[in-house]
Amino acid sequence: MLPLTLDGAIARVRGKTLVGPVDLQIGATGLTIVMGPNGSGKTTLLRLMHGLQRVSAGRVDWAVPDGVARGRQAYVFQSPIMMRRKVVDNIAYPLALHGVPRRQARSTAAEWAARFGLGDALERPAPYLSGGEKQKLALARALIRQPEILFLDEPCANLDGRAIREIETILQQARADGTRIVMATHDMGQARRLATDVVFMYGGKVHETAPAPAFFKQPATAEARAFINGDIVE
Repeated sequence: MLPLTLDGAIARVRGKTLVGPVDLQIGATGLTIVMGPNGSGKTTLLRLMHGLQRVSAGRVDWAVPDGVARGRQAYVFQSPIMMRRKVVDNIAYPLALHGVPRRQARSTAAEWAARFGLGDALERPAPYLSGGEKQKLALARALIRQPEILFLDEPCANLDGRAIREIETILQQARADGTRIVMATHDMGQARRLATDVVFMYGGKVHETAPAPAFFKQPATAEARAFINGDIVE
């Protein structure tokens, strides 16, 4: 289904342009980090690529029909959504939606919960989990159908160091297993640890793209240099 190609893509809400025009291609492999100042359009870009945000102009094209692409991707929000169900049933939900028998779905969900450190929490109500546990549940639920591409919006915001390390390990394993990852983060250290390439957003546009080593060593624009240095970018 990849590459994903954005050609002059624009997202507008109530006449205001939030993102665009964007020309960008997401290839079949790697872990792309989307960075930029607050309000630069990171979340909107992710939503545009995933299909949660309507394209106002331009195109967002997959290498397969849109209906096929929808079934092969997943999205994890910054604040994960917990259904008022047990942990095991939250993780099993995507399988149930696609017709997997309940017993089989719950058995598979239990295996994924164990992989994500939630094996002892299967029968707990999901809304009562800690922040890190909720994020791990959201990742397990997103990955249980082994999507070809996973979009992540600040998945480690407000988590402690241990939870961040656990989630980064999960993401690295998912990438090793063949899932393409596109992730927004404000954490410069995390970006350096995980990124194969960087998309730098500024003023609602893709201001700069580069392989991660080149971006962090010598960004091409003054705005990206300032951002990397921790300066205020207006």
